[in-house]
Amino acid sequence: MGKAYNVMAATCPSRTVLHRIGARWTVFVVNALEGGPMRFTELKAHIQGITPKVLTETLRALEHDGLIQRTSYDESPPRVEYELTELGRSLLVPLSAVRAWAEEHVPDIQAAHAAHVEKP
Repeated sequence: MGKAYNVMAATCPSRTVLHRIGARWTVFVVNALEGGPMRFTELKAHIQGITPKVLTETLRALEHDGLIQRTSYDESPPRVEYELTELGRSLLVPLSAVRAWAEEHVPDIQAAHAAHVEKP
């Protein structure tokens, strides 16, 4: 049996993993790549609001963590594509559940915000 990890323990390496998954743009990049490889400009256009700098940082971090693969083609002009690895694809199921929950509960969250603002 493998080593047991506990995300609640301060020194557990699973915290680093959870931090990556919970990073602001990770969910968007992983979801965008669900359909297959994309180029940087395609990702930027697909993920509205992300800056080129943040997209670059996110892609590098996800590649470093083994969630995406960067493929550079020896063409003119040069072409680079990003795609999910098997590990990255395994993240689609839990992220899909979180996305569905978020989309389903928008009215509930908005109502809670409105109620909070109205309190004296």
